[in-house]
Amino acid sequence: MKTYSISEAATELHVTAYTLRYYDKEGLLPFVERTPNGQRFFKESDIAALKVIECLKSTGMQIKEIKTFIDWCTEGDRTLQQRFDMFMERKATVEKQMEELKKTMELIDHKCLYYKTALDAGTEEIHKNGKIEIPVTN
Repeated sequence: MKTYSISEAATELHVTAYTLRYYDKEGLLPFVERTPNGQRFFKESDIAALKVIECLKSTGMQIKEIKTFIDWCTEGDRTLQQRFDMFMERKATVEKQMEELKKTMELIDHKCLYYKTALDAGTEEIHKNGKIEIPVTN
């Protein structure tokens, strides 16, 4: 069975060791074991659980809410419905975020086309008048 030190786990998860210590302090890692001298060591199952925590965090879920989820996991099967409901809520949240990001991307795509057209024409005036005006010089 492979185990990871806190720095190895942090590297695996693309977070800092400080983040993992903070999670532990907040009660998100009740499953992580320690060596006799008190150092945390992480098993593959701990890494998988931390990936779920990071996923929930990326949806905007607060640490307090994630702690509730971890507590539900610890309680076992009697909290399956709460965990299912929580993930359904997270799914709806992410779907809304994706829709907002899609609208943001549409605006960014429009602006990229706008500026590319202006660059190709050598002027932004192409968008204001629908045509390129050549300035008259005397």
